[in-house]
Amino acid sequence: MRFLHLADLHLGKQMNDLTLLEDQEWILRAILKIAKDERADSVMIAGDVYQRSSPQAEAMALFDRFVSALAGQGMRVFVISGNHDSAARISYFAPLLKASGVYVTEAFEGRLQNVTVRDEMGEIVIWMMPFLRPSQVRRYLPDAKIETCQDAVEAVLQSAPVDVKKRNVLICHQFITGSETSDSEELAVGGLDNIDAAVFDAFDYVALGHIHKPQKVRRDTLRYAGSPLKYSFSEANHKKSVTLVDMGAKGDVRVRTVPLTPLHDVRCLEGMMDELMRMDYSEDYLWITVKDELVPPDARVTLSTRFPNMMKFSIANSHTNTDLDVDPRGRMEEKTLPELFSDFYSLKNSGREMSETHRKVIEKLFREMEETP
Repeated sequence: MRFLHLADLHLGKQMNDLTLLEDQEWILRAILKIAKDERADSVMIAGDVYQRSSPQAEAMALFDRFVSALAGQGMRVFVISGNHDSAARISYFAPLLKASGVYVTEAFEGRLQNVTVRDEMGEIVIWMMPFLRPSQVRRYLPDAKIETCQDAVEAVLQSAPVDVKKRNVLICHQFITGSETSDSEELAVGGLDNIDAAVFDAFDYVALGHIHKPQKVRRDTLRYAGSPLKYSFSEANHKKSVTLVDMGAKGDVRVRTVPLTPLHDVRCLEGMMDELMRMDYSEDYLWITVKDELVPPDARVTLSTRFPNMMKFSIANSHTNTDLDVDPRGRMEEKTLPELFSDFYSLKNSGREMSETHRKVIEKLFREMEETP
């Protein structure tokens, strides 16, 4: 049986106030073509379908078209919610969708949802674990000592009736210790969301989401598919792909990746003005750093004639390393709630920053709000 493993679509995401829906529709069409060309039997989407828990209508319509096209080709689709998603919204109509071969994680109530599929070699059990917070699991497993995400995931897996004699696949959206991260992911301060890879040893393949760089963790069959697009300049050197998993008999799992080509790449360029202006015209999303000692006052405007989608402009020379980004405070869409509150506080208090004590109180408050079911 052949699976296509995706994750971290983040539909509706913006970069520097520019909507990426056109880019996302482009890449989903490319993924659909790969799924058809490779004759995938199923598609696993390991969380963070949307950028926000309340996605805009256009993002929801795009996902609907994508899943409908996959199901229309006779492929099963498995979807779990990630930390960016609203689990309730993702699971809407989940029981009804099963009739179409689309399986979506329902609201977590203390046990893992699983679906058994069959091929010529027998049964494959697909286990679906949405993004879990310790408070969610404590509610349903009060006898277990649960303080961290590691505790929560271990408790849930230990209570699941996994038959290790069968072929088992887990779809999961968590941070595994040792994974290589980027700036566009939301990770808990202090490593409270870290999970040891060993907790997944019972599964023949673990389809991970949450980390945007495609990578294996400890073994080839414990993998992050990565995001299909680059969502920050820290991902400029990533090689985006989708993961194809061929599952034969028990213990026979073959994994390979298929590269993805975006509508607009995300790249970092640097050099002298005359060197940059000799480069080919490009509509990629760019961070350009000019290294001239004397930078013309209209350098940004001049560069934009050749690079109309320049998102960030910087100067780096012997006089200054000043970042001349259009919005040095950062884009609202990319900030956490505590950071937004800190900006609001500064705005209302003549630019004065919050004290460290106040900052810790605010971070604790928002963390408790997120963990409240």
